[in-house]
Amino acid sequence: MRLRALVSLLTCEVACGQLALDREFATCFAADLMSDVLAFSTAHALLITGLATIQSVHTADVAECAGILLVSGKRPAPDALQLGLVKDIPILSTSRSMFEVCGMLYEHGLQARQGSSGIPLSGAVHG
Repeated sequence: MRLRALVSLLTCEVACGQLALDREFATCFAADLMSDVLAFSTAHALLITGLATIQSVHTADVAECAGILLVSGKRPAPDALQLGLVKDIPILSTSRSMFEVCGMLYEHGLQARQGSSGIPLSGAVHG
């Protein structure tokens, strides 16, 4: 799925990364514990989180995420926004809850990975 499709599907605001909306992601990872992202996420995943701080951007950078989707109307902190620009990590925001976002992505092709521990929401997104 392309980030551009995600913006349309979830009525997202683009905080930074407007030029990277054609970037594709094949998996998603939903978490507020950045240690879980580092331990369980896969490269090029979309990070779905309510953590709007610089820590989420540092984590997305280390985990090689395709972008960050902030849920529940959260907006990135100024230092997070600046780091997103520097690291070329798109940061999107939606008013929808993490639960609703995950459900909508599941309805649009998200499938749970085999052998998942049940902690992270992770899987392939087709579209």
